[in-house]
Amino acid sequence: MVLSMGVAGRNAWTGRIAACLVLGAGLLLHQARAQSVPLQKITINYPTRTGQVWPLYLAKEGGYFQKYGLDVSLVFGVHPAGIAMLVSGQAVMTTYTLEQSMVASSKDGSLVALGSPFKKSLFSLMAQKSTANVRSLKGKRIGVSQIGDAPYNYTIGLIGKAGLTPRDVEWIPIGGDVSSRAAALAGGRVDATMITAPVYFKLEEQGYKNLGNISDYDDIYAPSVYLFKKSTVTANPKLAEALMKACAEAIKRFYDDKAFAIKAYLTWDKQDPAELERTYDHYAKVSTYERVPYVLAPAVQYILDHPADEKIAAQLRAFDFRKVIDNSMVDRLVKEGFFEKLFGPGIKEEEERKAKLAFR
Repeated sequence: MVLSMGVAGRNAWTGRIAACLVLGAGLLLHQARAQSVPLQKITINYPTRTGQVWPLYLAKEGGYFQKYGLDVSLVFGVHPAGIAMLVSGQAVMTTYTLEQSMVASSKDGSLVALGSPFKKSLFSLMAQKSTANVRSLKGKRIGVSQIGDAPYNYTIGLIGKAGLTPRDVEWIPIGGDVSSRAAALAGGRVDATMITAPVYFKLEEQGYKNLGNISDYDDIYAPSVYLFKKSTVTANPKLAEALMKACAEAIKRFYDDKAFAIKAYLTWDKQDPAELERTYDHYAKVSTYERVPYVLAPAVQYILDHPADEKIAAQLRAFDFRKVIDNSMVDRLVKEGFFEKLFGPGIKEEEERKAKLAFR
């Protein structure tokens, strides 16, 4: 065909081939440069081995951190280890509960919560087999990891439904995480303690009493937040944005791919697959992972209304949380269409609803 062309035709054909070769070479060069750019090594603390940190497992195993140029090491450490890691620069982010974040932030103002990806865990108040009801816990020993931690605050919320106050029970600090609290209950060192799924499923099978779950009460707020040190965000705001985007993609994968979600979780925390599947089904049913992760004003108000003690209450009331809770990054991603592109146009109604409820 080329032989039948005139000189002008052959020159045009040759030009098009040359342009394609140049374009192809440019694409290969861009890919080579992208592959040669080293991933930024960072550490993220995860303070619990529960569904609260499931998106971190998914972001790691699904390659979403890598997609945004990050080589992430996930390091476990219960509160206050995560705060210490942020303050010292050992970690750039943790996914803490809102109440722990507010208490820590109000002490010196060096931390900032940029979003809230998680509504609440399946968290039950499990008690000895002979326990009749929540009211019968008056004067009994309640196990917590430490005074003022998340299980402590959730317990206060649940026993309050039965008319009990924090002074009506004896608090037993155990240390460790949910496994330590479960062992303390099974060993008879405490009369009751808050246990997350799927751990409490086994306790139920063994005859221990489930006295109530925070997921049964819409007026008990127990969200987690993306917590950073302010100086880290100021020095590298794109890092915080990349982490939020990676976690958003992980949350989408959670809802889209049950098998992979369970596989990713089991990689980091060995559980009975059937019990983990039961946990997954509940989380998916109630949409516990936030597609549009605003920190909500009602959740902040709940923490202010339910302090661990009077000293903390005074500390929280005296602090302006607009200094340490910042929804502007979520606002920007909404405006740029990130969540709409990720989840589809149906997300716009949720964006608008959550934006009205966001803490400002």
